[in-house]
Order: sequence, then C-alpha cells, then structure tokens
Amino acid sequence: MTLEEVLIQKPIERTQCTGNALEEVLVSAKDNDSLTVGVYECAKVMNLDPDSVSFCVLAMDEEFECDIALQIHFTLIQSFCFDNDISIVRVSDMQRLAEIVGDKAEQLEDAHCVLITNPAEGSWEDPALEKLHLFCEESRRLNDWVPEISLPER
Repeated sequence: MTLEEVLIQKPIERTQCTGNALEEVLVSAKDNDSLTVGVYECAKVMNLDPDSVSFCVLAMDEEFECDIALQIHFTLIQSFCFDNDISIVRVSDMQRLAEIVGDKAEQLEDAHCVLITNPAEGSWEDPALEKLHLFCEESRRLNDWVPEISLPER
C-alpha cells in the first residue's frame, strides 16, 4: 500500500486497517523472536542497541492513567523514539496487547511498552510494518506525534 492509498482511505477504514496491521506485525514479530515487552526491558534495549529498534507501542488503560512514574517513562521513551526516528503508537487496551504478545501460560503484567526489533542476523520484512510506518508518517504530518490505534476485538 502506498502513502497515497493510505491518505485517501476514510478515517474509520484507516483505523481498522492500522489496528489489523498492528496485530499482524506483533504476531509476526513474536514468531520471529523480535519483540521486547516491558518498560524496563525496552529501556535496556533502547540504551544498548537503539539501531535494532524498528517500532514502539505504548499501552495505557484506565487503571494506570494516574501512575506518574509510568507517565515519566512514557515521556522518556517517546523522546528517545523521536530522537532516533522510531515510529511510535499508543493503544488504549493493554489487556488486549498483552493477549497478543504474551504466552497463554503466562500473564504479562507489564505490557505497557512493546518494541519490535530487527533480529541480529538481518532484518525481516513485513508489509504490515510498512503500513504502520506510513500511518505514523502521515500522523506526524498532521501533528499527531503519537497516534492512537485500536486493536481489533477477538
């Protein structure tokens, strides 16, 4: 999908398309062992190997809206992503994000930040990831620096 095709989509179609693309990318990255989950783990990866980070997802839900420490972490992560030209989005359903990136056996408590990284042996290409990058690029043009995406319900 080209940028022009993304731009002519209706807002509702664009939201559904990006939500599906995000879920597809997360599942693909999980299968390729290219996910980092958790605020502190993501900060470590960003500090040690920022060039390996391809995409960042921040998740917030009502339970954590007043968590000042988490808001500070989000601000620092966003700043890092802006400085290193890393696409970044927000999702409002942390539980749904945890379902996608976690194993059924374990319940993820800290799915507030998820990074999609490139594996050490080379980068994997995913057309859905390209759609997400185009969506973020378009959003930045509209001064929406951290756009929100709704994950599809299951």
